[in-house]
Amino acid sequence: MEVYVGAIVLKRVLIAGEGDKTVNYENAMKELGIFCETSLSVPDTLSYDGLILPGGGDIDPRLFGQCVNGSRFFDPELDRIQLAILKAFVLDKKPVLGICKGMQLINIYFGGDMIQHLSANKNHEYIGKDQLHETTAVRGSFLEKLYGECFVVNSAHHQAVDCPGQGIDYVQSAKDGVVEGLKHSYLPIFGVQWHPERLCFTHRNKDAVNGAVLLAYFREMME
Repeated sequence: MEVYVGAIVLKRVLIAGEGDKTVNYENAMKELGIFCETSLSVPDTLSYDGLILPGGGDIDPRLFGQCVNGSRFFDPELDRIQLAILKAFVLDKKPVLGICKGMQLINIYFGGDMIQHLSANKNHEYIGKDQLHETTAVRGSFLEKLYGECFVVNSAHHQAVDCPGQGIDYVQSAKDGVVEGLKHSYLPIFGVQWHPERLCFTHRNKDAVNGAVLLAYFREMME
């Protein structure tokens, strides 16, 4: 659904998160001329042009068939609400961007698996600040076209995707093999393990890629 501001047409995006935790996403989208609404209500997708699944805590291991083994601070109710919202957008074949936890939820939705705790988590986990590390994109992937084959991203997680879900292709990885980006083979759905909203505009970091490039790619998917 398009929003008109004077003669300007704005795209409308739902952020499936808690309002007090999505300010960085909202600010980044506004800079790109996208109207955002943060809600955990399963929507009428006709009201939106796309969905952002934001970062957050860990994911309930029962959602990927495991017992707790390193997971912490997860919210089972929140996880299930976010998956229900994702389902609505998947069924309508509308663009979806998953960031950090959001990328992991995409993989789980399509039947993928998770690593509950990375053994090399010091290279990925938020410890007072985001970690920065080099990654490699699959040649010919959308990330390679946006940033080149090798580029630096931020990191703030200790869980990671493991086996890919049905139709999911992994398109970016860290040097230690941790998956940093994925896309669906034919639906307009993609995700990154890193945080582009913390690498753009007022949060721009000269030592890493410009996250606005990825967010602009998401905007183009809604055209």
